[in-house]
Amino acid sequence: MRPIARRGMAALLLAATAMVHSHPGQAASRLPIAPRDIDSTVTRAMKAFDVPGVAVGIIKDGKLVFSKGYGVRELGKPAPIDADTLFQIGSNTKAFTAAALAMLVDEGKIHWDDRVLEYLPDFQMYDPYVTREFTIRDLLTHRSGLGMGAGDLMFFPTTDFSRAEIIHRLRYLKPASSFRTKFDYDNLLYMVAGQIIPVVTGQTWEAFVQERIFNPLKMQSCAASYDLIKDRDNIASPHQRFASGDVKPVPVTNISVIGSAGTINCNINGMTKWLQAQLAGGKTPGGAQLFSEATAAQMWSINTMQPLDEIAPLTHTHILGYGLGWEIRDEFGRLRVSHTGGVPGGVTWVSMIPELQLGVLVFTNQEEGAAMEAIGHQILDAYLGAPKRDWVDVAVAYKGRRAAAAEVVQKEVAKATASATPPTLPLDSYAGKYVDSWRGEATVRRDGNKLTLTFSRTSGLQGSLEPYSGNVFIVRWDNRALNADAFVRFTQTFGQEVEGMTMRAVSPTTDFSFDFQDLDFHKLQP
Repeated sequence: MRPIARRGMAALLLAATAMVHSHPGQAASRLPIAPRDIDSTVTRAMKAFDVPGVAVGIIKDGKLVFSKGYGVRELGKPAPIDADTLFQIGSNTKAFTAAALAMLVDEGKIHWDDRVLEYLPDFQMYDPYVTREFTIRDLLTHRSGLGMGAGDLMFFPTTDFSRAEIIHRLRYLKPASSFRTKFDYDNLLYMVAGQIIPVVTGQTWEAFVQERIFNPLKMQSCAASYDLIKDRDNIASPHQRFASGDVKPVPVTNISVIGSAGTINCNINGMTKWLQAQLAGGKTPGGAQLFSEATAAQMWSINTMQPLDEIAPLTHTHILGYGLGWEIRDEFGRLRVSHTGGVPGGVTWVSMIPELQLGVLVFTNQEEGAAMEAIGHQILDAYLGAPKRDWVDVAVAYKGRRAAAAEVVQKEVAKATASATPPTLPLDSYAGKYVDSWRGEATVRRDGNKLTLTFSRTSGLQGSLEPYSGNVFIVRWDNRALNADAFVRFTQTFGQEVEGMTMRAVSPTTDFSFDFQDLDFHKLQP
């Protein structure tokens, strides 16, 4: 880290204690974890992972007992984070989509196990049997048979695909496992789930969420997409770590096409009301029932089992699975209902322990999941009476292991590229247009003595091709904040003409939404 960045982080940490929201009748001493200990955990996590800003909220027994902003909305600017600062909550949107559909279930307008084809006739998966049997429940439970993040390159980085186009192109995505046998997280099918709402109600998913969830809960400042934010005076800017190691602010990535999978913007004060309703079995503070207790129970019931994660031994977790919009697990003998969300430049964390009527929120404006996990788990531990441990240290060690594994790969790649021989074929042989059945066209262009790869439908994926070995190159994306360089392997016919190309991410830490491995480009002949 450069000295100037270190000074900037020190100034940021000095500002961390400036924004605290007090709550009458909630004595600080009654919290299982002292506010100063929360402050210490947050500031240490921010320093360890270079996070410019964090917002934390704790809901207990129906009340917001702690809310505080730390740091700044944007590096280099003094505006502080507070409980009203809007963040992109990413996949924490999915619980809102499940709740919206739950309301229609309560009204008898749909059923969880209705077939998707009844509402969306153009819906088609690769396998005709899967298409015929696919239900609304399947849309929400990550058991489709598609690989993790399959098709995400149709919306990320920002593209000009429409929702209808993405739904149509699902049919070309090949399965990675059998239908309903394995958990693999997806985004596209949650977008499809949101498209059932206009068919049934005549309202867009965005309008339905605003009218049926935000308005009754008085979540006035929250918006279903970035474009719909009315007051832009208090928004957290996204930040990313570039390949150079520097953390910098970046423009907001517009992923509005994915809507119901991840585009809500909200703040601690707004999300508090959402968790209050969740913990009250779907009831608003005013007594209105958003969704029934029966459908609430459905959303909190495991539909798809998941393998235990790396922290399971630390949290005494024995069962992990996915409900409808929520991850479900046991933690020190208690049910935990949770989810995380990530967008380019920020991550968010939502957890509830229903038996304790407890909810914890951690929002950040930097892509460092380890930081938010450390903060959230330190708070949960205090309420659960867990053995004392330092979650920042745990997170630093975890991040170190991932970084070490990635560094081994990068060193091997650097060694290979340094000694790379010229490509097998003349550069002009690789140039041309290529097409993939679900992602569309990409172009390889010769510029002097180098090649450039450009994806269609986006301005976010263009980079130079660096020779690696034979017909294998590495694409170095012009946008170095992507951290998603990929191998590009050209294939040949028996006549030694280039006929296609496949791809795979170089680093094991590349975000799964860069699903390069699902691409199979075929060269278009002139």
